[in-house]
Amino acid sequence: MNTGPHTTATVRTSPGAALAALLRGGRRDARGLRVLVTGASGTFGRALSARLAELGAHVVGLDIAPGPDDPVEVLACDITDDDAVSGAVAGALARLGGLDLLINNAGIGGPAPAELPPGPEVRRQLDINLLGTWRVTAACVDALVASRGRVVMLSSRMAVLQLPLAAAYGASKRALVAYADALRLEIGTHVGVSCVYPSAVRSPIHDSTAAAGLSLEGMSRYEPLEGVVETVLRAGLGRRVRRDLATTRRGAVEIFLARHLPSLTDRIVARTLAGRVRSGALDGAEPAAGVLRRHGGRP
Repeated sequence: MNTGPHTTATVRTSPGAALAALLRGGRRDARGLRVLVTGASGTFGRALSARLAELGAHVVGLDIAPGPDDPVEVLACDITDDDAVSGAVAGALARLGGLDLLINNAGIGGPAPAELPPGPEVRRQLDINLLGTWRVTAACVDALVASRGRVVMLSSRMAVLQLPLAAAYGASKRALVAYADALRLEIGTHVGVSCVYPSAVRSPIHDSTAAAGLSLEGMSRYEPLEGVVETVLRAGLGRRVRRDLATTRRGAVEIFLARHLPSLTDRIVARTLAGRVRSGALDGAEPAAGVLRRHGGRP
């Protein structure tokens, strides 16, 4: 199966097949597609796995804590462990009989002020969000090259538009995009590499941030999970490989402004942060103590 960015043969389709493709929004048929999803037991991973399986794909997941009601088979794997990744990926590829699509979804967030030294939580975010993705992808490269497959990276709007007090997450996601760019230059002749940029979706990834008194309420506008799933499907199943995909029109505008008018978005974010300080939204939040002192708030 040739699922890569280049098509070398002309394929004639019936009017009925053409109509079906049009109704699918120009997507390739997912039936029989061999898919590996990381973080498969989490909010995004479960939804993606279920949707792909519904479309007829053969899906296997990786997760550090598989759930009893996962919609697809999920293999236990700590993606911060080199040996665990090697073994789990080999097991997944054996079950799938190869690989057409890798969805790098696994990731964590958490408070991490840039003004403080990096501690264990910062290192954990970098290890999972960046290096974990790197480990899994490297273990899959040969299979993806053989199938002319695709890789989809779940990045974040924060790869481009950084928010305060979450330096580790933003840094890990920006570095993830740099990794995707390097990967594309190396294997892009045979494998499509896409990055998807969700904004904020209500999920447990925000729990540690909220517990630290740094809720995203008022800082970000939440978007529906379904939009993220559909965008990942566009990246993985679209007939044309897309380099970068935002998950909403608003997200696309924010990313455009952050890339081309960064001083403007800096001012907007700074003004929003100052407003949250004035409102008392960050009172008592230990990670925000420095910000509160500098803004004259109550640490």
